[in-house]
Amino acid sequence: MSFATADLYDEHEENLQIATPMFNDYGGKKRFSGPASTVKVFEDNSLVRAALEEPGEGRVLIIDGDASLRCALVGDMLAELGKNNGWEGIVVYGCIRDATVIANIDIGVKALNTNPRKSVKKGVGDRDITITFADVSISAGDYIYADEDGVVISTEKLT
Repeated sequence: MSFATADLYDEHEENLQIATPMFNDYGGKKRFSGPASTVKVFEDNSLVRAALEEPGEGRVLIIDGDASLRCALVGDMLAELGKNNGWEGIVVYGCIRDATVIANIDIGVKALNTNPRKSVKKGVGDRDITITFADVSISAGDYIYADEDGVVISTEKLT
């Protein structure tokens, strides 16, 4: 599948949401897309792991970490788990860790920043709800298209 978010915008401007440009690229894939699965957590990555343990079936995991920069929600082990289970990408409204290793894993990973501190594991959060951050609202099943230019969201599959 070949696409560019700029081209998608030019063709479907009125039907797209554009995430505020604040995400850095960390994964081995710079271009990825798929239906969204959402997780809302705060400094606890238990539900992130649970999601990535499931068959990804080409989905993109969208993690609303409330923009916390105090700990990482994804590290190399979770990125590898996601890749092995068929996830196309992960977008983290928060931090990751193990950035050098993640850069060599064939999965898309975008996040606000990095932090070596791991998260707590209390199993607290919500799954597959509508989440809002970066001036967009994302629901489970929305289509995510991400590349070096940014992240666009559509309610319908575009490519």
